[in-house]
Amino acid sequence: MEFLGPDAWRAVALSLKVAFWATLAALPFGLGTAYLLARGRFPGRSLLNGLVHLPLILPPVVTGYLLLLTFGRRGPVGQLLEEWFGIVLAFRWTGAALAAAIMAFPLMVRAMRLAIEAVDPKLEAAAATLGASKLRVFATVTLPLIAPGVIAGAVLAFAKAMGEFGATITFVSNIPGQTQTVPSAIYAFLQVPGGEDTALRLVLVSVAVAMLALALSEWLARRVARRIAGR
Repeated sequence: MEFLGPDAWRAVALSLKVAFWATLAALPFGLGTAYLLARGRFPGRSLLNGLVHLPLILPPVVTGYLLLLTFGRRGPVGQLLEEWFGIVLAFRWTGAALAAAIMAFPLMVRAMRLAIEAVDPKLEAAAATLGASKLRVFATVTLPLIAPGVIAGAVLAFAKAMGEFGATITFVSNIPGQTQTVPSAIYAFLQVPGGEDTALRLVLVSVAVAMLALALSEWLARRVARRIAGR
């Protein structure tokens, strides 16, 4: 505990929690969107592609402000969520997870889309000619082949969610113990005289978590690839 202190450890724990749920929530939507962009041919495909990558282009603060306008208590979606389900996202850790998921979404989709595009469509067509439905073809042929790409996309999203700052602080502020993630905590400690040491330690923790996540993804990708190859 002496390495960081209670407030800093709480920020680390909250960042891991936010990144985990952001990645988990974005995963099915990311996979579905990646498949649509890779295999779909429909009007508005270019528009969908642009919307998916918009968070990469816009300043993160703009994305956070748009989230606040949409999902805040007075926003059209946020007001309905609170009235119908009692869910409040603004200035809550769940809002931080939403902001992180949106900012990480383009990276996840891109990794998965590249993996899907690398799969030979003839393999899927061959399975379809044997009577398999589209869902079964995807589950038994496409998904096993793109598993390394799915893992890579999930890890990229997790790492991005861990480091998200601009959209998060705009949407949920920087409340210690509630919405203060590692980037927000680093920023806060840098504003306090004598807080540079704690900020540096948080940076080291962030680097360690990122490296661990990358190493884990590499190990999982290799293991999945060996299973697919039957070795």
